[in-house]
Formats: sequence, structure tokens, C-alpha cells
Amino acid sequence: MKIQEIIAKINARWPDEVKVSANDKSNLVTDCKRDIVPAVCEWLFNLPDIRFIGMVTEERESLWELTYNFLNNKNGLIQIRVKAPLDHGNFLSVSRVIHAVDWHEREAEDLFELNFEGHPRLGDFILHDDTWQEGLAPMRADFDAAEAIARQEPKVDWKPRKVVDAPGAFIMPVGPVFSGEAESSHFLLETIGEEIIRALPRLFFKYRGVERSAQGRSANDALLLAERFAGTTAFSHALAFCMGIEELGNTEIPARANVLRVFLAELERFRDHIRVIEGICASTGLAVGASQAAILEERTLRVTGALTGHRYMFGMAVPGGLSRDINTAACRSALDGIQSIQRELSKLKGLLDRSGSFLDRLEEVGIITSQQAVDFGLAGPVARASGLCDDLRRTRPYSVYADLGFNVPCERDGDGYARLRVFFAEATWSVRIMEQALDMLTEGTVIAPCMPKKGVSLTGVETPRGASWQWIRLDSQALVQRYRLMTPSFANWHGFHLSVEGFAFQDFPIIMSTMGLSVAENDR
Repeated sequence: MKIQEIIAKINARWPDEVKVSANDKSNLVTDCKRDIVPAVCEWLFNLPDIRFIGMVTEERESLWELTYNFLNNKNGLIQIRVKAPLDHGNFLSVSRVIHAVDWHEREAEDLFELNFEGHPRLGDFILHDDTWQEGLAPMRADFDAAEAIARQEPKVDWKPRKVVDAPGAFIMPVGPVFSGEAESSHFLLETIGEEIIRALPRLFFKYRGVERSAQGRSANDALLLAERFAGTTAFSHALAFCMGIEELGNTEIPARANVLRVFLAELERFRDHIRVIEGICASTGLAVGASQAAILEERTLRVTGALTGHRYMFGMAVPGGLSRDINTAACRSALDGIQSIQRELSKLKGLLDRSGSFLDRLEEVGIITSQQAVDFGLAGPVARASGLCDDLRRTRPYSVYADLGFNVPCERDGDGYARLRVFFAEATWSVRIMEQALDMLTEGTVIAPCMPKKGVSLTGVETPRGASWQWIRLDSQALVQRYRLMTPSFANWHGFHLSVEGFAFQDFPIIMSTMGLSVAENDR
């Protein structure tokens, strides 16, 4: 449905309660009265090719402003906005009709102390009740970190929420402390035997307040936060931030920089997918396969370090292009190395596909249906393995992706093996994209002056784990007034329980590895 058709239908349904406009980029913006926001969002969400991508909460000078953001795959962004005075932080819950909004509202309640009428469960989310007390609101303008720490009053009688009521039912805790490199995460698994009936992930043990830390900073300073909150996907998140700043500066990126950005983004995707494959092999006890994948990841990291000066490409993406040029011959040498690694990865895939004991742990295990992927707003390879084939490189192409020929791997089974197949296929296509990008590379500069101005931008980049959306509002001095990160791991952790409920305890670590989740990308 075209933007103008959506506008006409909204005006017909809610003629006096919604103010509709389309900005100069053909993105639809609607200001709604408080009481009809859930109805408008529900109607919009049920239209074909419409996906919910995230909610933004802003404390403006004199009012609250909540923006529910949707992506129309054929026409652009659609934003449903509701405003209220600062002394009236009470809104109707949209999660009652769109479950993908659930965690966004819980986050706003915890960090801004807003209330969402009708939400089934608020509190004990980012600020855990057994660590923090209610009412801190660290994202509010008047928040004082020193005062908050001085009056910290956790609930000493906190107990996990129990849902399963049956003889012999118990909760099995997993985490939050793990061995090796695993980050802090806590899982409460309810059961009456060996099957997981209900799974509750408790995350945010390392909540770092990245969004609050960015406020009042220049674009260059905030870029360091955008780049470093999730190190393994540093380049793609930095790219999303830079694209937002460039939009606010109406900056035209040099052709060479646009091509190199794609080359580096696919190099990062290739390496990260190998990392996930390694984790899947390790979770099934396939030590040889895990070691082989680990070697390939290390080789890729060395190629990346030699090419860019950093194994995870820190410092490469900057507003206006790239921080430095990369010699075309160096790119060719890097591609030769990656092609060699890809051939070894293909051999590993063949071995895994012929391993019956390995496949038995993945096939028909950890199933997420296509409808569940839509309802929970899942992203990236996880969603594509369940038949939701969205990819911003196709639906909303940036840099030079529109000029490249590539497939978006998509499966329908929704199980662990489907996710593994997507990771392998996407790694292969990343190499093919790199080959095409190198053929497109022309001489020229890689940086253009970027002078952002007051305004707001919402930009998305297809990171290795899925679409990352970043909302940036700059004030009159071009300082960050609001920075909002809507990451794929935040969306996919929300739906993680779908994959493990109904399966055995021994399947839990394997299913989790096939999801390719990141704690750091979530606990921002």
C-alpha cells in the first residue's frame, strides 16, 4: 500500500484524532491522541509488508514524546507519535496489540519511569529489583547518578516470578556467571521434568547507559560509543550512526568511500557468521569442527587487521566517509585471503551436512514459526530462517547495495539447522558481494566535509545479526540531544524463549548458539 493510500485510510478512520503528514523523504508521520494510539498501531501493523522496528521515548523541553516506528518495505518509514505533558507520564500500552512493543515499553518504564496502562508486566527489567529499587529513572533529565547510588535500596525479599503451577514444578537457574568468554546473562527455566515449559531470560547485568552517555556530546565523541558498545559488530553500528549524522548534514559521500564501506561491512558479516558457526559446533560437542571454524575466524581477523589496522575495524567509519583510504591492491590481497577462507568454510559445511549426530541436535529443534517471527519483531538470520526474508540491503538499500547482485538466503523450517544454513549461505554471499564491490572501486577521495545541523534522523543498517536502527536528535549546537539504539539482539532476545520452550534441557545451549545472540548488543 502506498503512503498516500495509508494517509487516506487513516484520515477516514480517525478524522479528528490523528494529524497526518508526509515529510520530504516520503516518510509518514502521524500525531495521535493518547487514547487511539494502540488502535492506529494495530491497524498499521496488520497491513501487508509493515514491520515494527522500535519505539523511541524522548523527554523534550515541555513534554513527553513517544514515537512508534514502522517500516513499510515498499515505501519507507511510518512513525506514530503521541505527546503528553511532562507531569503526565501515563500512556496506553501498545504491547497489548503488538507484542513486539513489549520490551520497548518495559524499558521506557524502567529508565524513564513512565507507565503503560494495560501492560501485563512492568518493572524488574533493566534495573533488576534484587539490585535496584524502582523510581531511579536514569534516562530522565534530572537524574543524579551519585545520589542514586547513595540511596540504593534493592528488594531483599525478591523472588523469581513463577508461572508453572503443577505438582513437582521447579525453576532451574542458569547463569548469570559462565566460564570462558560468555557474558553475564541469567535464565530461569521452569519445568516438571526434562522439558522446558517456560523460559525467562534476565539480562542487562552490564547495562552501560550508552544512550544517556551520548547526550550532550558532539557527533565525533558519540561515534566512539556507537562503535564500541558491541565490539564484534563495531563497523556496522558505527556505519548506522554515521549515516544518521550524514543525513542531518545533507552530506554526499564520495563514491570510493561508499564502495569501501560495503566491502568492509561484508568482511565483518563474513567473520561474524564464522564465529556463530564455531559456537554451534562447540555447543554440540563437535570439538574438531569448532576448532576448524575458530581457525577460520582467526585467519579472517588477521586479514581484517592487516587491511584496516584493527581486527574489528575500530576507527574506520566516520561521518562523511572513512577515516583513511585503503589501497586497492590491499583490498585485492584481502579478498584473496577471504576467498581462500571461504573455500575452507565450504568444506566444513560439507562435513557438517554429512554428520548425522550433529544434525540430530539441530533438525526440528528450536523451532520459531514465521508468524512468531513477525509477532515478536525478530531480525536478521534468525528471522530469515523462519521465512521472514527482510534485509535492509534489499528493502532499504544504502551505500551501493542497490547496484549489486546478490540473494538474501531464506529458509522456512525455523529450526536450528535452518539458522545454520542461513549463516553459511550469507557468508558465501558476503564474499561474492566483496568481489563485486572490488570491481566497482574507482579512484578518488574517501571523506567529505560533514556539518550536521539541528534535527532528527532514523537510519538502519543490516548488521550481521540483523537490522540496527539508530535515532539521533541534534540540538542547535549540533550536540546529541537524544540517541536511541534499537538493535537486532534486543529484538531477538525478546523472542528467544520461543525457541527453547517445549524442548529438553540438553537442547538449551545448542538452541541458544544457533540464535547468534549478543549480550553486549542488548545490554547497551
